[in-house]
This record gives sequence, C-alpha cells and structure tokens, in this order.
Amino acid sequence: MTQPPHLQHGHPDLTTVDPIWTAWNRAWTRQIKVLTDRDDLRVVVAPGAGGGAPACFYPDHLRIEVDAAYLGGSPDITDPSKARHKRTVATGYGLLVHEAAHAAHSLWITPEDTPPVVADVAGQLEEARAEYRQRGRRRCDRQWIRHTVTTLLLSQTARADDLWHAGRLAALLLARVDARILTSKDVRVIRAAVTAVAGRKRLRRLRELWLQALDCDDHDANTMIQIAWRWCYALDIDPARRPDVPQPDLGEFAGLLAAALLEYLAAALGITPTDLRHTQITTRHGAPATWTRRDPTEAEVEAARRLATRLRQARTQHRETAVIPAPVPPGRLRTRQAITADAQTAAGMMPTAQRWQRRTTVPPPKPTLHLAVLVDVSWSMREFQKPLSTAGWILAHGARRNEAVTTTIAFGNTATLLVAPRQRPAQVLDMQASGGTTAFCEAVNLADQLLDLRKRHTVRMVAVVSDGDLPDRAAAQKLITTLHQAGCAVLWLRPAGITGHTFADTTTIHVADPVQAVDEICTAAVTALARA
Repeated sequence: MTQPPHLQHGHPDLTTVDPIWTAWNRAWTRQIKVLTDRDDLRVVVAPGAGGGAPACFYPDHLRIEVDAAYLGGSPDITDPSKARHKRTVATGYGLLVHEAAHAAHSLWITPEDTPPVVADVAGQLEEARAEYRQRGRRRCDRQWIRHTVTTLLLSQTARADDLWHAGRLAALLLARVDARILTSKDVRVIRAAVTAVAGRKRLRRLRELWLQALDCDDHDANTMIQIAWRWCYALDIDPARRPDVPQPDLGEFAGLLAAALLEYLAAALGITPTDLRHTQITTRHGAPATWTRRDPTEAEVEAARRLATRLRQARTQHRETAVIPAPVPPGRLRTRQAITADAQTAAGMMPTAQRWQRRTTVPPPKPTLHLAVLVDVSWSMREFQKPLSTAGWILAHGARRNEAVTTTIAFGNTATLLVAPRQRPAQVLDMQASGGTTAFCEAVNLADQLLDLRKRHTVRMVAVVSDGDLPDRAAAQKLITTLHQAGCAVLWLRPAGITGHTFADTTTIHVADPVQAVDEICTAAVTALARA
C-alpha cells in the first residue's frame, strides 16, 4: 500500500535519537498530548528525522519525527518548555501540529489491493481532511498549519501541464481553502492555472469530490478510496488499466502550473519569484564539495580577453547610418526641441532637450546572446571536463561586457550549475566525473529556466558536449525539437572515435580533442551574434 511520505505505516527504519535534542523531545512529547488528546505518542527531533520528509508520523511505532533543520538546526535557538518558543520556530511547530492532525484523525488505512494511483490520490485528499478536522477541534492550530503548507509541497508537484498535476495542486492547495486553512486570495494564481489546464467544469467536479472527502469520518477508509477512484475518473485515468501513479514526461518543459506554484510559494514566503527560483537552483544544483576551485592561468585570462574582443567586433563590424540628437551644431535644428530647451533654461532648469540632430554611422542594434553550455561529466567524457571547466570561465568573462549571457551546466547523475548567468567567477571550478547521464533532461530544463531559451526576444543557442549516449533518448529528442522549433539553435559536439547517438534538429560536429570543442563553442557564439 502507498502512503504519503510523512505518514508511513509498517516498520521503516527510524531516526536515531540525538541526545542534544533531549529537551525538545521531552517538551514536544508533552505538547503532543495536548494537540492530539492521546497520551501514547512520542516525539523525536533530530537532524535528518522524518524519513526524508520534513516530518513524519509512524502509526505502528506511535512516534512522530521532526527534522531539526526546520528548527534552525540548533537546540539552543529557544527554550521549548516556554510557550513563546512556538513563534521562534513557527515552521517546525507547524510541522508538529500537522503530524498531530494525522495522529488524531488519519485513522483509516488504505486496503492492500488498492491501485497505487488511487492510494496516492487518497493520500493527497487526506492532507486537507486531517487539517480540517484538527482545525475544527482546535481552531488556534490553523495559524501554525499555514506555516507548513509551503514546506510540505514537493518540487515535482507541478512538473508538467497535464490533468494529473493539475489535480495534485487542486487536492493539496485548493482543497485547503474549503478546509479553512488557506484563503481564496492565497491560491488565486493556483486556481487560475488549474482552471486553464483542467477547465472549469472538471474543476467543479473535483471540488465536489474534495468536499465529500472533508466530510469523511476518521475511520472511513471505504469512502475515501471510493472518492479517490472517482477523482481518477474525473482526470481521465482508469486505475484498472493504469494502476501506477502517472509520471511527468521528461520531454516536456515546465509550464503554467510550475510558474503558478512558484509565484504562490514566493508570496507565501514574502519574497519575489526570482529570488525563490535562485534559492531553489542554488540548493538543488550546487557544485559537489569534491569539485575544486583554482585561480585562472595567464593563458585563460588572455583567452577571455580574445573572446571579448571577438564578441565586441561581432556586434560592431557592420555600421549603419542613423540620425542621432545633439546639443550643439553642426546638424539640423529641431524647432520643438529648441523651444523646449529655451523653456527649461527660462525656468532655471538644466536643459535636457537636444536642439540639433545629425546623421552619423553607428553599430546596428543587436539582441542579447543567450548561450547555455551543457557538459557531459560521465566517465566516458572525463578528458573533456577540465578544458570545458576552463571554457565556462572564459565564456562568463568574455561575454559579461558584450551584452551576452552565458551559463555552463554539467550533467551526470544530477545537473550541476557550474557558472550562473551574469556571473563573473573569480576562480575556475573544475568538474569531475560523476557517473551516468540521467540528468540531461534536467540540465536542459535548468538552462531554459536561467536563459528563457524558448522566448524569441534574444539570440539563443545551446552547445552540448557529449557522446549522446543518453538513457532516455526519446525525451531528450523531444526537448531538443522543442528548442529548435522555438528558434534556439542546438550545437552538439561529439568526441571523434567514441560511439554514441546523433540527435535530429542539431548541428552535430565531431571534435578530435577538448581544445577543438572549446574553439567551436566560442566560434559559434561569435557567429550567432554577428548574424543577428
């Protein structure tokens, strides 16, 4: 049977009790009796507690675990025996209240023969139902539960714009409005996005179902499972034929639902969506501790200067005739501007109006170049990693003052941001081999988030250095084709002598050595800017 990550039946591995958190364990074990009206539960606070979730309730162990990271990571942050400690660790205490809601009201168990997709839906609906019952029994707990909603949302909640993910947002956020945890204003953006994807009629049907779930008894497993079946049918899913939980299409870029979720989370945290995206990317795609930094060599500094010169020449090599304003002759007098300048002078102001205009030759306006370099860091590509680390540093420095934006991303088992856009790193970060190439699609999505590769207001190019031996070629090809159709050029550099796969909708070049790969990327960037 499938349960939500923070409500686990059975006997999974439990977190080892950390002695330095004893005072918190003792204080919150006393507090859980008040929150649940049960005296048989134990609370454990420790770093990494919760079984991978921020917090978790283990019914078969009569135990609630809370990750100490959500309490500031230090037991000395406040005194847990004082009532005022709740406001100091509002998110952590909210997690405790949320798990208390499960302990007090999630008393039904999913039948073992339930299809996984149905069990998953029932678990989604149980989130709002348990909180609704907790609020009805203890109205003062709502303020603390609100602190946890953003914490409990998974990063894949709105991975794709399809009915399944629209339904997840409806169950996890819109249902909480009727549960009196969130307000309509809180989820205004979410509701608009879900409506755009699922439609008004389908959303009304889903609301009927989550309202029925909110009214379910704490022990009524049959009704919750029946509602979950009907929920699946409302999303055009037949659990009898498709029993597994739908997985997002790796060949699809994140869309409307993901943007709405980001805006909701940012508003809830009191920051801008840009700041939140930066925080998420830094947390998820930061470089491993084993990757080393070093000072650039003189040759690398000189290469950055040469690239900057080439980019500057690409922007200015074709000069065009244009008319520009001027404060003094020679030129043609602009009567209206002259009158305005006289009026400004008479008023005692510094004249800003330009009286004259003249013809001259100036560089034509050029759009900004957006270049993403994706580097394969699997073992078969190890010879290319150090030179491409250098290339990332050279591109960042060469493009900074030439209206170009570059980023370098490594992909292996995970996607790692080597050089962020508009960053001028002081040191070179050397990549190291990290295994397979499963994160290629993730790297492309990350590049799209950073550089808006699908928007036509800039010159866009993606340079991939890889042998093309990817595990999910269909999804990778779908992403490449999407970029190609959006006008983003894809340059694929394949090492000569290594077997691999050639993708359609790319310009594929076989390179003999890493130095040639770096030269090809720089040349392609200059050419793209010159032809813009």
